[in-house]
Amino acid sequence: MTDRFDLLITNGTVVDGTGAERRAADVGVRDGVIAAVGDLAGADADEVVDAAGCVVTPGFVDVHTHYDGQVTWDPVLEPSVSHGVTTIVTGNCGVGFAPVKPGTEDWLIQLMEGVEDIPGAALSEGIDWNWESFPEYLDDLDRREWSMDVGCLVAHGAVRAYVMGERGAKNEPASADEIEAMRGLVREAVEAGALGVSTSRTIAHTAMDGEPVPGTFAAEDELYGLARGCADAGRGLLELAPMGSAGEDVVAPHKEVDWMVKISKDTGVPVSFVLVQINDEPQLWKELMDRSVAAVEDGASLHPQIAGRLNGILLGLEGLSPWRQRPSWDEIGDLPLDELVAELRRPERRAAILSETPDTDNPFSQFILGSMHRIYVLGDPPDYEPGPDRTVKAMADDMGREVDDLLYDMLLEDEGRALLLFPFLNYADGNGDALREMLTHPAGVIGLSDGGAHCGVICDASQPTWLLTHWARDRSRGEKLDLEFVVKKQTHDTARLFGFADRGTIEVGAKADLNVIDLDNLTLEPPKVARDLPAGGKRFVQFARGYKATVVNGVVTRRDDTDTGARPGRLVRSTS
Repeated sequence: MTDRFDLLITNGTVVDGTGAERRAADVGVRDGVIAAVGDLAGADADEVVDAAGCVVTPGFVDVHTHYDGQVTWDPVLEPSVSHGVTTIVTGNCGVGFAPVKPGTEDWLIQLMEGVEDIPGAALSEGIDWNWESFPEYLDDLDRREWSMDVGCLVAHGAVRAYVMGERGAKNEPASADEIEAMRGLVREAVEAGALGVSTSRTIAHTAMDGEPVPGTFAAEDELYGLARGCADAGRGLLELAPMGSAGEDVVAPHKEVDWMVKISKDTGVPVSFVLVQINDEPQLWKELMDRSVAAVEDGASLHPQIAGRLNGILLGLEGLSPWRQRPSWDEIGDLPLDELVAELRRPERRAAILSETPDTDNPFSQFILGSMHRIYVLGDPPDYEPGPDRTVKAMADDMGREVDDLLYDMLLEDEGRALLLFPFLNYADGNGDALREMLTHPAGVIGLSDGGAHCGVICDASQPTWLLTHWARDRSRGEKLDLEFVVKKQTHDTARLFGFADRGTIEVGAKADLNVIDLDNLTLEPPKVARDLPAGGKRFVQFARGYKATVVNGVVTRRDDTDTGARPGRLVRSTS
């Protein structure tokens, strides 16, 4: 066997994704696969990456994204690519773009726009709709090339609407024949390469017309039909956002777990469900986590999907403005940022906005306006575990100022680009202790980055970098986590949950998806607004500095935080 490699990574500290202790080692890559790990001094290679002072990890596997539309027009897939992600899974939360009956494309766009806050105009302009069935959708993706690999779940919302038409879209009960048809579509999708099926049961997920995602109120027999479609295909999992997972009033959460356990045991299909800490019942997550462990011990396969940091809305002049529904704001809110800032600096405009009462009965808007004690300065670098002294109210009290008056000035900082953070999930205690407990709980699997989604209010696709900088390096408000543990959680563990046996570790024979990271200098940048979606669509993006190299299928896709232009990423189909 020749000692020559296509790519050789030398002088690095390998954190191999298995949880084993870090070690000094070189990594040799040949034909897109890791060919050797160890002391490879003297070996020849077509390309060498010097990893001195860096850690070498497997590429990160992000299992909860919403790039379903973006993968059809964007080969780069920012911002996830900036954070060492080498495999993504789309089609989560019961929303997606296949199957689709001709003439219903706009309805699926409105569903995605409503649930995941992706501009409908961008989706309309960007998606070419070269498919009807899910296998045809996968075939279309199979012709594309990206900076990372892409895997897909088939979405219950699209399947239900395809089978039932308007009745399915309006959440009417499914007949036995309709359930069988859905089961058949899921089987067809998984046999073609879907990783499983997703559904949503949270009433916070609604289409633009206000109707909950199709399947939100699905009866148990319909849910069984979805799982049996996977079982018929011999592989795949059921992924869902259960009732209460978006922070709304929790309805019988233990009953939700009851049916998940039953379905998993009866069908043999793994179930992964979104699990977060909510403010009203801050310990409920732990009860459900513990039940998941007990369920596994009893023969089920239940996997709570957790976040790596708090879930928070970004407040700012370019994002969600706290002045919405005030007449003097609404007159100018759509101005370009420079004109908006100039107008807001006029004393007359300031006085008018601050004197007005919001003209809204929207509970969420009222919640924000009454939560200044829970709204934090985000900062640069951004802090996603801020202390109580960083709330707007605490700072106003310290300065002897009115909260609204200080808030007004804060949002004008950095020429109107300053952002505030409003945690609404996973921060009930004002610290990250519950999150740390979730991360270390044996049942939890990291997800919920929502890459590609919530373009105007959230940017959580940077979680892989935050896990490294905060949990493994910088945390000061409590215990940290070992680097080896943090790497394993977002490589080996996420890969194995979705059936990816070929990636997530650095070992001979594994797929050559790798990161070379200058951990000491790794920096998470603040979110910022980009207008780079089709039709000029606006979104938040967030980048990082410190990734010396990212490798996908043995090819360097990013070098020193810069895209190389290489597109070795391909569609990943499930296999038996």
